[in-house]
Amino acid sequence: MSTTITLKNVSKAFAELIILHDVNLEIKMGEFFVFVGPSGAGKSTILRIMSGLESDFKGSLTLSEGLTRRDMSFVFQQFALLPWLSVEENVGLGLVARGVPPKERHERVMKELSQLGLEKFAHVKPRELSGGMRQRVGIARAFVTDPKVIFMDEPFSELDSFTAEVLRKELLGIWEKRKPTIIMVTHIVEEAVELADRIAVLTPRPARIEHVVENNLPRPRKERSEEFYNLEDRVTQLVRP
Repeated sequence: MSTTITLKNVSKAFAELIILHDVNLEIKMGEFFVFVGPSGAGKSTILRIMSGLESDFKGSLTLSEGLTRRDMSFVFQQFALLPWLSVEENVGLGLVARGVPPKERHERVMKELSQLGLEKFAHVKPRELSGGMRQRVGIARAFVTDPKVIFMDEPFSELDSFTAEVLRKELLGIWEKRKPTIIMVTHIVEEAVELADRIAVLTPRPARIEHVVENNLPRPRKERSEEFYNLEDRVTQLVRP
């Protein structure tokens, strides 16, 4: 499996506070990769560096040949929807930026909304939606441009546990069909074990990657199985400082 993004000796500081120190990592094409670690360890900072939202760092970041920032999208924790635009308009923003004609744009947006059960809400404003529906809009917006890489920063942390569980399964279904590289941050170990092919465990600040755990549990994963609990316990022990 070829490499999509490579970090070498990446460090990041804010003033005198060192957030990341000597981070080395290779992300494989098409994998579901998840970061876990203590609060404030710099998980979101790594995402921002890899996605190009943060450019002031030491070390090197290498993208695979042909991969550009236009091939990437981002799902934020706080939904990040524009309140004055409809659901359809929010999802189609990336296509507008790429100059996709209105007819094609509408068709592609409606296809994504249909996958996530939102086609009936295309003309609704975000304020009229529940939190789970808003995050579905955010996920649809991320997928509509057919990106090669999707970054997700704690995308389910604002949702109740039931809604988060349903949305994780919907996300997995879409990912398994289309196989973009997904790079996600979570503070919930169970979520990482459910979703990830590999799990990176960060140390407390200044953070480095202490372990990368291979998750070979077969999909769909049985969350109440002994194997699932054993891996969850192993990762939890690694996360604890």
